[in-house]
Amino acid sequence: MRKAIALLITLMFVMIISVAVGYGLSQMKKASKVTQDEDMLYRSTLIVGDVLTILKNSTDLNQLLDENSSADLYTFFQTTSYLPLNIGSEKVVLSLKSARSKININSLNKKNELLFRNYFNRYMIGSNYVDVLKDCMRKNQAKDEYNNYTSRLFDEYPSLFRDYIASKKHLMKINKFYLQEYGDMNLKMLPFDDLFCYRAAQNEAVDLNYATVDVWQLMLDTSKERAEILVQGEGAYNSIEDLQLTPEEKINLKKFKTTFYAPYIFVEIEIVRQKSISKIHFIYDIKLKKGYDFVFEV
Repeated sequence: MRKAIALLITLMFVMIISVAVGYGLSQMKKASKVTQDEDMLYRSTLIVGDVLTILKNSTDLNQLLDENSSADLYTFFQTTSYLPLNIGSEKVVLSLKSARSKININSLNKKNELLFRNYFNRYMIGSNYVDVLKDCMRKNQAKDEYNNYTSRLFDEYPSLFRDYIASKKHLMKINKFYLQEYGDMNLKMLPFDDLFCYRAAQNEAVDLNYATVDVWQLMLDTSKERAEILVQGEGAYNSIEDLQLTPEEKINLKKFKTTFYAPYIFVEIEIVRQKSISKIHFIYDIKLKKGYDFVFEV
C-alpha cells in the first residue's frame, strides 16, 4: 500500500511539472527579437525558474522528506528519471535522479588513496595519475612549502586552478597533461561519467542506494561482478548489515563517507528547438528547498 501511495505521489508530480513548464514555454514567444543563443538562454532560465518553483512548493517532496524513507525516495527517482515534454516547437527532456550516486573526486585523501590506486590499476593506469590528481587539491600540499608538487602540471598550465578539481572540464585538462607527460593511453578507458562528481565540499556522502558499479568497485576494492550484485539491491539498503559485506569490505567502506538516505536531486534539463540545444543541470536540496551548482550550456 505504501509503495502504491509513493507511486501516485510521483505521478502527480509529473503531471504538475508538465503543465507548469508548458505554461512557461508559452510565454517565451515574447523573446523573438533577440539572437538565437540569447533566446535559448532566456528560455532555459525561464524553465529553470519554473522547475525550481515546482520543487520548492511540492507537497509531494515535503511528504517524502517527512517520511524520511529511502524506499519512497527511490520510488520517486525511478518514476521521474526521464520526463519528455513536447510543447510547440520545443522538445524538453527533464531528468531527476540522486545527486549522491558518485564519488566526489576531491574526497581523495590519505585514508583512501590506496583504493583509488588499486582501482586505476585495474585499468593498467600508472600510480603517477593519483599523484597528478593530488597536485590539484590544496589539502594535499604541505603547509608553508613552495612548489612541492610531484608533477610538471603547473609548469605546463601555470594558471590552472589548484585548490580542488572543480569540474569534468577541469579534469580533462589534467588528463591531457597526464597523457602527454606519461603516454598512458589506458586513461581513456576510465568511465569518468559513472565514477566521479566534482564539488568543493569534500564531506558529501555517497548514497549507497544509488552507487554505481564503478563506485562500488573503487570503494570496496572489489570485482565488477561483486559490484553488480550490490547494485542489484539498490533502493532496499537501510543499514550496513543489509549490504552483507565481508570484514575487509567493511574496512574499505569506512574510508569513505556514506549514507542510506540523501535527499538531494540532480536535475538535468535539455531543450531542443530547431538546430539549437540547451542543457542545464543543477543540484536541488530537498531539505533547504534550494538549488545550487547551476551549469548552463547553450
